[in-house]
Amino acid sequence: MSASATTIAVAATKGLSSFRTQRVFVASGTPDGIRAFDWNPATGELDAAGVAAQVSTVDWICCSPDRKFIFAACEVDSFNGKPTGELASFRVVDGKLEQLSGQNSASKGTCHCAVDHTGRVLLAADYGGGSAASFKVTDGKLSPLVWSEHYTVHGPNSDRQEAAHAHFASFSPDNRFAYINDLGGDMIHIYTFDPETAVLKGAGAYKSKPGAGPRTLHFHPNGTTAYSMNELNSTVDVLRWNKADGSLKFVNRVNLLPAGPDAKSTGCDTVITKSGRNVYFTNRGDDFIYSFTADRVSGALTPIERTSSGGKIPRNFTLDPTEHWMFVADQNSSNVAVFSRDVATGNLANKGKTTACPTPMCILFA
Repeated sequence: MSASATTIAVAATKGLSSFRTQRVFVASGTPDGIRAFDWNPATGELDAAGVAAQVSTVDWICCSPDRKFIFAACEVDSFNGKPTGELASFRVVDGKLEQLSGQNSASKGTCHCAVDHTGRVLLAADYGGGSAASFKVTDGKLSPLVWSEHYTVHGPNSDRQEAAHAHFASFSPDNRFAYINDLGGDMIHIYTFDPETAVLKGAGAYKSKPGAGPRTLHFHPNGTTAYSMNELNSTVDVLRWNKADGSLKFVNRVNLLPAGPDAKSTGCDTVITKSGRNVYFTNRGDDFIYSFTADRVSGALTPIERTSSGGKIPRNFTLDPTEHWMFVADQNSSNVAVFSRDVATGNLANKGKTTACPTPMCILFA
């Protein structure tokens, strides 16, 4: 480890000796779909704790606002005898998962899910079938599908946009609007929704640059800025969010690719610190994390540095609750990499510790 990395590691562990070991769940694209780990923020150690839930091919996991329940998006080809993915729910009990329900999504390729801020609505995105679906949540249990929409628009990239590909679901900071990123259709679909019924109604769309492939959407804590990660050209659209009607307006575009003709365009995910001071993006082609400072008022981004993701194909990444550590799920190298983080500067150590995990897809702190 370099001198700078050592300095960051020391800063990261300072004052953390009182923190207890914490359970971490990792979604896995295997038959043993959710793995458990124990995390020690004082030492930076991540230890395997076995299989938490045997639900197949989990692309994403998220938790209820009270953190009592976990929901999983499972990219299976069929469920309950129908050609769809599965949405599953679990109760968290003493760091273990007890399955409560499983429901059919709208179509195949269920890759993402999100819970609204009341904990009463789950929204899912189906990549393969180009659809979205909603479910009511009652005491952690999912209702059968309530609402769905199948998208038909597709973009100019014949290899990746031959059809619509819903990829990401999210809710506005005030919980009045829902969003579905359609990578195949080069747009973000905007909806109003009713937390009582889980029914969505169309409220417009944001259209990206043709061929960009908007993959994810994250809102800055300032309440006016959102970042849309474009997978196909590895750029980020900085957007202005209109609280009145939920619309998204283009502000500017940030290029994440390094210079050179051989750079690989596969932008992936976004992490924003609780203060909004730092924003991070991952690229899966060149396997790096790109760190930025963000203006807390405008959300404008200023680059800091690129660092290695610690493995191949960083599918998802997240900060631990102390924000002293960055966790990266490196899908193709089957490992979780942990980097210490300087909370004062936002810099990440240039080398992290790695822990084996089969096909990690998403990381969640219980």
